[in-house]
Amino acid sequence: MTEKSFDMIVIGAGPGGYVAAIRGAQLGLNVAIVEREHLGGICLNWGCIPTKALLRSAEVFHLMERAKDFGLSADKIGYDLDAVVQRSRGVAKQLSGGIGHLMKKNKITVFMGAATIPAKGKVSVKTDKGTEELSAKAIVLATGARARELPGLEADGDLVWTYKHALVPSRMPKKLLVIGSGAIGIEFASFFNTLGADTTVVEVMDRVLPVEDAEISAFAKKQFEKQGMKIREKTTVTKLDRAKGKVTAHLEAGGKTVTEEFDTVISAVGIVGNVEGLGLEALGVKIDRTHVVVDEFCRTGVDGLYAIGDIAGAPWLAHKASHEGVMVAEVIAGKHAHPIKPGSIAGCTYCHPQVASVGMTEAKAKEAGYQVKVGRFPFIGNGKAIALGEPEGLVKTVFDAKTGELLGAHMVGAEVTEMIQGYVIGRTLETVEEDLMNTVFPHPTLSEMMHESVLNAYGRALHI
Repeated sequence: MTEKSFDMIVIGAGPGGYVAAIRGAQLGLNVAIVEREHLGGICLNWGCIPTKALLRSAEVFHLMERAKDFGLSADKIGYDLDAVVQRSRGVAKQLSGGIGHLMKKNKITVFMGAATIPAKGKVSVKTDKGTEELSAKAIVLATGARARELPGLEADGDLVWTYKHALVPSRMPKKLLVIGSGAIGIEFASFFNTLGADTTVVEVMDRVLPVEDAEISAFAKKQFEKQGMKIREKTTVTKLDRAKGKVTAHLEAGGKTVTEEFDTVISAVGIVGNVEGLGLEALGVKIDRTHVVVDEFCRTGVDGLYAIGDIAGAPWLAHKASHEGVMVAEVIAGKHAHPIKPGSIAGCTYCHPQVASVGMTEAKAKEAGYQVKVGRFPFIGNGKAIALGEPEGLVKTVFDAKTGELLGAHMVGAEVTEMIQGYVIGRTLETVEEDLMNTVFPHPTLSEMMHESVLNAYGRALHI
């Protein structure tokens, strides 16, 4: 069989892989990409995009229920779960097709199949039509990750779901248990709770959304509970007893175990990297807890082999993967590339209310030895938030008291996932408090709260 030669081969066509391939092609490299399932990967087909489509439906439903608050009337409000899911799948399909178009436009050769790396610089792809043998000076691993499954809590697609089952639900849960309150768990809890499921969230840590600033977590928890969610913190699900149409969960907290019945369980207890079956160990690639160990330029230590995105470790975010893809393509093409700064990558959670953050929490900044100045501004003090009927929220900023450096920003409330980018740009440009204070924010906008939070950190807030 004739071996096909390329400058760069990307394994995995998710938001890291396909972006790496496009940037490589833009820089004049002859690029191939290998994908075993869907162009666009998990994010586009089974993650970020379809979940946002579901959550948008829930948001519109929630607003319809509040029609009276806006001087409107809406009778017999309801939903068709199948149609909601169909819309979500349609959005994902449209974007997946768009990736195929981008591959053609950039003259990237696509191989649909499962890849292995039999030797340095070699890739073998098992396709429907047989095996393709490829070679390249540079290979980029972008194989992503999958849902972590804990012993005894494994998904069966019927009573116990992963995020994939939850995206195409066979029924509307009546009584739902969500295990894990990270972004995935809390987004699905928010979706099903808004549509009427009796929802309980269990979190092993001492608070929901445990990676967020403690103040933001506490605020979000209050809002979730107002919406009828039950939140159990410092609680472990030790066992699930399955019977026809029901699951009995054993919930352990403070040394005591109680049982409770549910008709549906969603397990959202983290992810594991897709490192198996590639031949990485034989190549000498170092793997730590299912993730490939890389340096700041995503190099694995094996000549010509790079790893980006979820397989390369935290933060497990699509935008981080894409940016790493661009950086690695530039490194391969011999350009001057800048390493990614994890502290300037925002995290966004699309629950209701939304949560977004960048940089250090107040606690982490203090742990790191900083003297801090902290500013806060509530949504209730913002004209646009009140006009939108969204007065519940908080913007919090953390500064280095000595230098004025913006160490972190944390938000909860309407549209904060859009607003956070302002602070991300600030951190990237190494902005200090004076720069942000002297920036003119348009009125009336939610973004004015970002300005006010900065002013508040220095005792200069105008509207509280």
